[in-house]
Amino acid sequence: MAESYQSAQIVKTASGKQYHIGCAPGDVADRIILVGDPARAEKVAARFDSVEVRRAHREYVTLTGVYKGNPMTVHATGIGVDNTEIAVIELVQCVEKPTMIRVGSSGALVEGIDLGDLVISTGSVRLESTSTQFVPEGYPAVAHHEVVLALIESGQALTDRRYHVGLTATACGFYGAQGRNVPGFPPRDPGRPARLGQLGVKNMEMEASLLFTLGQVAGCRTGAVCAIYANRDADTFVDSDMKDAAEAAAIETGLGAMEVLRRMDAARGEEPLWRASHGLGEG
Repeated sequence: MAESYQSAQIVKTASGKQYHIGCAPGDVADRIILVGDPARAEKVAARFDSVEVRRAHREYVTLTGVYKGNPMTVHATGIGVDNTEIAVIELVQCVEKPTMIRVGSSGALVEGIDLGDLVISTGSVRLESTSTQFVPEGYPAVAHHEVVLALIESGQALTDRRYHVGLTATACGFYGAQGRNVPGFPPRDPGRPARLGQLGVKNMEMEASLLFTLGQVAGCRTGAVCAIYANRDADTFVDSDMKDAAEAAAIETGLGAMEVLRRMDAARGEEPLWRASHGLGEG
């Protein structure tokens, strides 16, 4: 039977099935790990107690199940802010005000951050235009403070991995937008990584500023933790073994932060925001 959609603006079926991600209400938990790579989504879901929902449409993959006794979704957005815009908006049509944490990869821009380290973003420089279709250019892209604190708490539990906390930059591409000088494709601004590093921006990636901006607009908690795969100053890139280990650490940090947030939410009770005086509760 043919499916009909609500309108050219709200492209969903009568059951709420979203046009791009193929999910409807009930398919998505209110805690969502966002990844770019569908293969990484499978790695996240492999840590779940069980997986009850599997959706794959276009480049979007959604896996919903139970993690440590609680509902959890991992969703693969594909690469870049344009893909992430579609994913975030359609996920929010499926579940009200979810908490979303990006678990990704990035390149370091400052000294002292090594290959395989993690960076927890407090906010992101918006070097992309997709978010400006919703907010003016000067609008800040900031992670939710509770998610940042939860990621720090989770990162602190890692015994073999350093983490750093600070600003990220989000580019609209991988090569020219990040100042990579590939033969035959000279970038307009090869000095961009160095200038950002001089301003204290710790890393560069391709999704965080859009996630943070839409999260603020929609009233959702958002955050990001990214593994360092490249060091732009040293011009080095991870090998496969280091990449896998760093990815695993980022996944564990993101999932651990979701558990910390549950404890924070329980400790604050009916109050709108968690405060340090609430403590973390048991766990």
